[in-house]
Amino acid sequence: MRIALLANPKSGGETEVGALERRLAAAGATVHAAGDPCDPDPDLGDAERVVVAGGDGSVGPAAEAAVHAGLPLAVIATGTANNFAAALELPVDLDEACALAASGERTRQVELCRMGERPFVNCASAGLAVAAARSAKRWKGTLGPLAYAVGALAAGLRASALGCKVVTDGDVLFHGTAWQVVIAGTGAFGPSANVGETDQDDGLLDVVVLEAGSRLKLMRRAYGLQTGTIKAQDGVHHRRAARVEFTGRASFNVDGEIVGPEDGASFSVEPQALQLICKGVRPLIST
Repeated sequence: MRIALLANPKSGGETEVGALERRLAAAGATVHAAGDPCDPDPDLGDAERVVVAGGDGSVGPAAEAAVHAGLPLAVIATGTANNFAAALELPVDLDEACALAASGERTRQVELCRMGERPFVNCASAGLAVAAARSAKRWKGTLGPLAYAVGALAAGLRASALGCKVVTDGDVLFHGTAWQVVIAGTGAFGPSANVGETDQDDGLLDVVVLEAGSRLKLMRRAYGLQTGTIKAQDGVHHRRAARVEFTGRASFNVDGEIVGPEDGASFSVEPQALQLICKGVRPLIST
């Protein structure tokens, strides 16, 4: 198996290229080091598949490179939260992930989401998620995944609500003040938060808006996000759509990377665009 390896040296885990090459070679692969997954035009050589090693923010750009090349993608999850791997039931053990990347034969087709032209796989979120990510960044090196909980607490205490309008497939879903707006693929973010059940096969984005209100009720919102029941709460607006227009000035947390602030944003999805190397039988997505 000829592999083009895209490894993010800034990821929270073990992404030293030489060590990864040795693991992949031991599993039977011929490896071409193709650079950083965020490179706009990586040299994939004559690879038969693309392998990305990094956190959630590395998966989207690598997926786009694989889609453009018409190649399947395997994921070696070496980030802090690794939400995409968890949602798609991919291995997080390094040896197991390398073995699957080198010799796995099963694939499934999954969606590739976009904020404008920027690809993502989990979600793009404005409001509290951005404030939480910024607060968590300083603690990730020492606290690991727990840094997200610290960041979320700080955001809940200090962050301001967001004035916005959200239009899904031409219909207004929400117009007002919101604590958080989430445009989701897998819908997973942070160490364990998610918007509930999503579908990587329906060619639609899950859009969830948490309207603003008392800060005292944010604990209930947090519980809903931790248990995947947020869409059932009063004051939460949800719809599935192929296109989403966000009006308002906001920054977005896109698969763990802060983008903006932007004066509005557009979101779309490419149905079944990505061939993903997976283990065993086809996994069900219920984050």
